[in-house]
Amino acid sequence: MHCPYCRHADSRVVDSRVAEDGGAIRRRRQCPVCEKRFTTVEQMQLTVVKRSGATEPFSREKVINGVGKACKGRPVDVDALARLGQRVEDALKASGSPEVPAHEVGLAILGPLRELDEVAYLRFASVYRQFESADDFETEIALLRAEKEPEGTEPRPLRPTQQT
Repeated sequence: MHCPYCRHADSRVVDSRVAEDGGAIRRRRQCPVCEKRFTTVEQMQLTVVKRSGATEPFSREKVINGVGKACKGRPVDVDALARLGQRVEDALKASGSPEVPAHEVGLAILGPLRELDEVAYLRFASVYRQFESADDFETEIALLRAEKEPEGTEPRPLRPTQQT
């Protein structure tokens, strides 16, 4: 670590503390040449590994923008999207791995999005899981309904029945 005052190439760590709920380490350093002290903060950087093998830094804004497209026209405010983005980032960091496959980012989005807005969830899931027919939508809707129905009750039909 270069000293920000005299640019000497080395420094001594005087004190280290965990900061930001364990997501960063704050280090107090001292330069051996000019003896001035300065602080550094080390944060874990998540890296997303794409299907092609390319890597890029995790971006909460990219998550929020993608989910925002699924929420277009839905009663979801910007604060709710920001909280969802934070939940996704926290879940990925909790895995403990600095590199996360792109499909795990999508999986981390699905749960919080389902809780936020079911229509937006279906939109996102249809792209993420590559739905190919209306049957895929019906299956996913049936799963959503099954999770909501208390045990012992009859699930609602997917389509209204016609009476003759």
